[in-house]
Amino acid sequence: MEPAVYEQEEQVQQTKPKKKFRPGLFLLKNASGMFGLLLVIVSVSCALFAPWIAPMDPTEAQLTSRLAPPSISGADTEHLLGADQIGRDLFSRIIYGARISLMVGFFGVLLAMVVGTILGLISGYVGKWMDDLIMRLADIQLAFPFILFAIIIMSVLGTGIWKIVIILGLTYWVGFARLIRGQVMSLKELEYIQAAKAVGGSHLRIIGKHIFPNVVSSILVLGTLFIAEFILLEASLTFLGLGVDPTIPSWGGMLSDSRNYISSAWWTATFPGIAIMITVLGFNLFGDWLRDKFDPNLDV
Repeated sequence: MEPAVYEQEEQVQQTKPKKKFRPGLFLLKNASGMFGLLLVIVSVSCALFAPWIAPMDPTEAQLTSRLAPPSISGADTEHLLGADQIGRDLFSRIIYGARISLMVGFFGVLLAMVVGTILGLISGYVGKWMDDLIMRLADIQLAFPFILFAIIIMSVLGTGIWKIVIILGLTYWVGFARLIRGQVMSLKELEYIQAAKAVGGSHLRIIGKHIFPNVVSSILVLGTLFIAEFILLEASLTFLGLGVDPTIPSWGGMLSDSRNYISSAWWTATFPGIAIMITVLGFNLFGDWLRDKFDPNLDV
């Protein structure tokens, strides 16, 4: 491209409306957003600093402490939140379990985000037969039950953290693709995009410089909300025996292990359930704040 064309394209770029971004001030005015961010920070901190926060080894069994009640209820025990059926400290296992849930959430969303964004940009910008092909693939994906897909993959490949990430990423790319496609189809008809084409801008340059920056906020909002959903899905798959290895501390695995002790040892199911609730609530509230800030009309 000639230098004169670059200068014309820069002038086109400058004509686009710019929004002032003051996240701190907006967050201070939003109590639920602040509360959600606080819960997210707590969950992430537990995952990152688990070896220093957890008082005991999460995999160490002590049969003398089998189903020991939590010390916070007034019981004379060394386990803050009680112990499970083989004497493992629940508080330590919950802290380490945050690593599994957040790892699946972050990396699963990252995979779905990359695949969905690329296909959404191609579908919305190219259109025609390419759009029809990608959207038909999306329709097929939506018509295929997630649990059935997970059972098939896990039966063939076996259980594991990264297999869950792949399943979630290859299932939920549709949400990103459909969202990005709709926005790209609207953006490419705007005057500044047409002007960029008129001055000789290449398709890759137009997508990378003029279209993609305008859909990043929607991608981040949807990704934040999907993290909460992925945490629930990971816990559900692990509860069904299709998730991580039973020897690895995970919230879904703890709920699965506690099924036979809910009536006699309520703490074995209550505290892992509270951990899931707090983490999911935090990401949902924070995602709602991002949606209100960046794209209040976003329909997810």
